[in-house]
Amino acid sequence: MKNGVPSETVPKRNTLSSVVRFRRTTRHLLFAGLFAFPFMAAGSAHAEFRVCNGTQNLVGVAIGYRSAEGWISEGWWQVPATTCATLIEGELQSRYYYLYAEDAARGGRWTGGVNMCVAENEFKIVGVQDCFTRGYQQMGFKEYDTGRQGSWMVQLSDTPGTQEGQN
Repeated sequence: MKNGVPSETVPKRNTLSSVVRFRRTTRHLLFAGLFAFPFMAAGSAHAEFRVCNGTQNLVGVAIGYRSAEGWISEGWWQVPATTCATLIEGELQSRYYYLYAEDAARGGRWTGGVNMCVAENEFKIVGVQDCFTRGYQQMGFKEYDTGRQGSWMVQLSDTPGTQEGQN
């Protein structure tokens, strides 16, 4: 994997503290299906990493990637129901990106097995080690292998058991 450097243009992020609170319980959470596929639009292609919220609730999203600075995690983007948000604008520089998302209303989470640091409010954190000792929380991010595509889109869905696929 090459070290990718994100675009200088970073979309506006919002704080998540008033919308999505981390649940510190061990109760079973709703796990919704994720679709991932290269974003191919008709007409001229626009390179980016997008997340589309196919649920009926506001979702908070964080992304992780490798850059020249090291491992980076950033958040929070608030993605309203049935809308999309661009997390990285321009041609993708890395092969692998990592995503964590949480449903604001129901507390369901879209997670994976790659641990990265997050904060309660807007953040950009360098490094994935010692999250707790540095004052952050640690969450499991899902890995997306873009295959070095210039664009990628992740679709968040309420449908349990939906398989991930590329189109």
